[in-house]
Amino acid sequence: MRDGLLLFETGCAEDLDVKWGAPLTDVFPRVQYDEEHKLPNAIKAAGYDIKDVKGVVFGHLHLDHAGGLEHFVGTDVPIYVHEEEFKHACWAAATGADAAVYLTDYLTLDKLNWKTFNDKQVDLFQGLTLHHAPGHTPGLCILQVNLDKDGTFIFTTDQYHVKENHTLRHPQGWLARDHTAWIRSSDMVERLQRLYNATLVYGHDLETAETLIKAKKFYE
Repeated sequence: MRDGLLLFETGCAEDLDVKWGAPLTDVFPRVQYDEEHKLPNAIKAAGYDIKDVKGVVFGHLHLDHAGGLEHFVGTDVPIYVHEEEFKHACWAAATGADAAVYLTDYLTLDKLNWKTFNDKQVDLFQGLTLHHAPGHTPGLCILQVNLDKDGTFIFTTDQYHVKENHTLRHPQGWLARDHTAWIRSSDMVERLQRLYNATLVYGHDLETAETLIKAKKFYE
């Protein structure tokens, strides 16, 4: 965005012992979390302040991707998410149907500026396209970023947790809510990758992230 910073997801909450608690902290352990990993500090390391954030885009609303919404409660920062993801997350958290991965503390309805869409493909801003890719969750969206100099990047969020989910087409097992939809979404991602010669950035693949970080200070 020309007049501010746009985030793609926020990571998890800072205090997991309070926000998650056992057994979630046992099932989904956070193995390393230092001061530099806290969202406001990570943004400062990039040369910005969290107050510079003018929008947050979500691929999906699982607790390890959306817990950082705690920093935007009570602000007018728009929170963009697919309508199907928003409805499923609210239903799942409220009824306990999928309570292990959605939490009510960051799904507050009246203190966040939710902005939903229901398109299979939406050009959110110039150079930024969201593609609906259900499977891992009903409303998951991948983010396609077209850069002038460094080409196209596709942030897969948890369509692919790690590289092997993509390159070896390893399915997600119980982590996928709809396996058939996941396969179809995978086919769509591969078509986009071929069409744009895109670099894929996976949801939880440390090696891919470190390679990109070491290669360049920033991409343009």
